[in-house]
Amino acid sequence: MKPTPFFSKKAAFILTTVCLVVSSASLPVAGKEKLTPQADTQKTSEPAAVITRYQVKKAYQDEFIKALSKYADYTIASEQNIMTEAFTEQENPSVLWLIERWSTKSELNNSHSHPLFKAIKTLSQKALEQPVKTIQIRDLEPVSKSAWRKEAAAEDTPIIIMLFVDSKAGTEENFKSVYHTAMPQFRSEPGVINYQLSQLEGDKTQFVTYEKFRNEDAFQYHLKFPPIKPVIDYLNTSIKQQPFQTGLHRLILIPGTKQ
Repeated sequence: MKPTPFFSKKAAFILTTVCLVVSSASLPVAGKEKLTPQADTQKTSEPAAVITRYQVKKAYQDEFIKALSKYADYTIASEQNIMTEAFTEQENPSVLWLIERWSTKSELNNSHSHPLFKAIKTLSQKALEQPVKTIQIRDLEPVSKSAWRKEAAAEDTPIIIMLFVDSKAGTEENFKSVYHTAMPQFRSEPGVINYQLSQLEGDKTQFVTYEKFRNEDAFQYHLKFPPIKPVIDYLNTSIKQQPFQTGLHRLILIPGTKQ
């Protein structure tokens, strides 16, 4: 009669399986513990830009402008702020715009937790004719902070143009390509202070341009500048609603918010 082994084959298999499970539980899971925090860090460390639209009742316009001006002054002093500007709309003074760019999303969120921004939110509850419209954007042709802080000369009378473009689906890459080619030439115009193309987050077919010129003559020169022709051709043929000028806004910088 053969001696019975200390462990049967079945018992040995179970013990080996348990050891493997316990050992693997103590190991880091690739793509989870290590990669997820890194992905989150990358996302929050990217530059953040937002456009906010307020349509203000006439009785509250002066108070609202002061609140925006105070907030803009506070943000501009921050090392992490790239640019902040507040505007009234030339054709409709009841519409106010706030444009912000920050080094990271977290810095933008921190700024919106500041009492001066909370004061704007509180005032909005009674001062607005329509709900606040917040537009998150991503710059496609980004420039440095120093470029954004470039100031107009003392003799300049700046013209600021903001154009919203709602492209037909399937043509958005063409629009980006046209602008990518033209942007260096636009920025080299002697009358251009800033020129930026951005894409709205969450909708790849929507864009907005920010264009700051030294004066009206510089803007009119830009409209006749040969490199703009492919852009105008696109706007006349490949957006959802014509004419494209309906998306154009002339902005007036609120006094006290000049960088």
